[in-house]
Amino acid sequence: MTLTLMKTRLGVAQLPAIARIPGWSKRCDSFVSITRTASELSIVCPQAVIPAKLKQESGYRIVRVEGQLDFALVGILASITAPLAQAGVSIFTVSTYDTDYVMFKDDQREQALAALRAAGHTVRIEE
Repeated sequence: MTLTLMKTRLGVAQLPAIARIPGWSKRCDSFVSITRTASELSIVCPQAVIPAKLKQESGYRIVRVEGQLDFALVGILASITAPLAQAGVSIFTVSTYDTDYVMFKDDQREQALAALRAAGHTVRIEE
């Protein structure tokens, strides 16, 4: 499988479940994922746009699975997450209609990329 390490450093912000989707999240042109549940509103986006006062985790890098994935495919995320787990890399995943994304802390970047390559994945670096 071909994966692309995106150049943007991401953060995950947590807001109250009843919060409105903030305007700053609309300035995210490279990647943004907004998820609301009964207990929270989570926003994954470039860490530079997240206000410092918010509860957040930052310093993430993300790999994108290249190509559109059919919903009938099985084991795509497992083929990525299992080698990362074996290498001791903590992850956070986001899926869209077209594909999957796997995030890990930037300080584990080399460890993560080595594990993915050892598992047979091609990893490209976004310029």
